[in-house]
Amino acid sequence: MKFIIGHKKEMTQLFREDGQVIPVTIVTAGPCFVTYKKDLEKDGYRSVQLGSSETKRVNKPLAGFFKKFLQMDAGFKNLKEFRLKEDDGMYDKLNLGQQIDASIFNLGDIVSVQGVSKGKGFQGVVKRHGFHGSPASHGHKDQLRMPGSIGATGPAHVFKGTKMGGHMGNQGVTVDGLEVVKVEDNLIYIKGALPGARHSLVYVTAKGDFEVVEKAAKKEEAPKPVAGKVETEVKEEVKEEKPVEELKKDDSKKAEVKAEEKETAKESK
Repeated sequence: MKFIIGHKKEMTQLFREDGQVIPVTIVTAGPCFVTYKKDLEKDGYRSVQLGSSETKRVNKPLAGFFKKFLQMDAGFKNLKEFRLKEDDGMYDKLNLGQQIDASIFNLGDIVSVQGVSKGKGFQGVVKRHGFHGSPASHGHKDQLRMPGSIGATGPAHVFKGTKMGGHMGNQGVTVDGLEVVKVEDNLIYIKGALPGARHSLVYVTAKGDFEVVEKAAKKEEAPKPVAGKVETEVKEEVKEEKPVEELKKDDSKKAEVKAEEKETAKESK
């Protein structure tokens, strides 16, 4: 199974070669890292936990967790556990600290996206459940958006699950059957709309395996200067001092040249 943590960026549109317009949602996915694995024998099921958005502000239990399993002084802001089937081969391929990015998805993949819908607050039955409302005439007054009857006289109570006004939104929503149209850098272009507001967390999953790419080694940084005395070599310019007699000769030559220039200027006039 393919899986990754992402953020819903925005909706836009792409154009096919034949001019067809495709509404897509851009998801900023990864890079994510494998932070923990659950085993079938020990935990009763298999799962892989991913972390994204590295941060230094973690509580003490999480700080100890990251220090123990990943040898990290910092941690990850977002953690998500993806449950795998017993015969899923990706469990053995992934190791702790392994990096996963958007390149695991291919064009044409059918994905499921899980997110939290936008919170709408307290709403009535017309907006929350799609009631058409009461007639605007024929004796009705101030009842256009009222729910009407909520039960019969016989049972003398309201059944559980009766549609009424109440809190709307801010619930987990899963949308299935969405197509991946484009993958570029850490961006996944998914056809259709996704649940949630902009920059909200989404979890993208799809069937199939992906190739595990080893994390590139970090470049060696230049050694930083150590606090203390720094020895610097200062090259002093050595000036040759001329004797006084030579300096007088140079001054006399300059005076003769100036006098000749004045005489030539008078003759030219």
